[in-house]
Amino acid sequence: QELDEEFEKFRNRSLGRFKYVILDATYLKVRHNGTVRNQAVLIAYGVNTCGRREVLGVSISLSEAEVHWRTFLESMVKRGLSGVKLITSDDHMGLKAALQSVLPSVPWQRCQFHMSQNAQHYAPKKHMREEIAFAMRNIFNSPSVETAEAMVKHTVEQFEKSAPEFVKWLEGNISEGLTCLSFPQKHRKKIRTSNGMERVNREVKRRTRVAVLFPNDASALRLVTAVLVEIHEEWITGRQYLDMEE
Repeated sequence: QELDEEFEKFRNRSLGRFKYVILDATYLKVRHNGTVRNQAVLIAYGVNTCGRREVLGVSISLSEAEVHWRTFLESMVKRGLSGVKLITSDDHMGLKAALQSVLPSVPWQRCQFHMSQNAQHYAPKKHMREEIAFAMRNIFNSPSVETAEAMVKHTVEQFEKSAPEFVKWLEGNISEGLTCLSFPQKHRKKIRTSNGMERVNREVKRRTRVAVLFPNDASALRLVTAVLVEIHEEWITGRQYLDMEE
């Protein structure tokens, strides 16, 4: 009971100004109303004004539908989350709608790593996957928006006949992956993907694997929070994550 009270305080503590916020979801098996369900675990961390990472929140529910994401985001705003200049995440179902509802003025960066993987699914032939991956790397490594747009145009011309489905996907989605180019170059490597959160998810999975199946949401939330508290403490006492000097 004392442990739950401490974890509740951590999850509901007051937040402040965070320039960058990274969001992601993972899944755990939880018994729910007599059946075993995959419960969505939403996790957020941010980079504060001192350039250090902090775990901002965690929530467990049946799915990552828009209502779950919206409630999760609203809870962090109510706790004082402010000053957000960029949100980075994968293209989760319901997340974009929730962001438009709760934080409509904050730019969104779609994870470039997952975008590159998605792009390769549109290769009409297996041997073309590496060509498409190379083209995506060239676009994402562009030093400016103008250079990236020129690379996109070149890529469209290169693949418009050999991979028309990829070209169609590229033209409809690439802008979501270039938002970070408007931010300081020294920050881009850390804000252009949600890979930092992937490492958090792997640690959560590693530590929760011993449970196999949680008897209820509360037990799952308890163990996940315990893992996140450890990670949070390592981050705030460790070295600076980003140099925030102008």
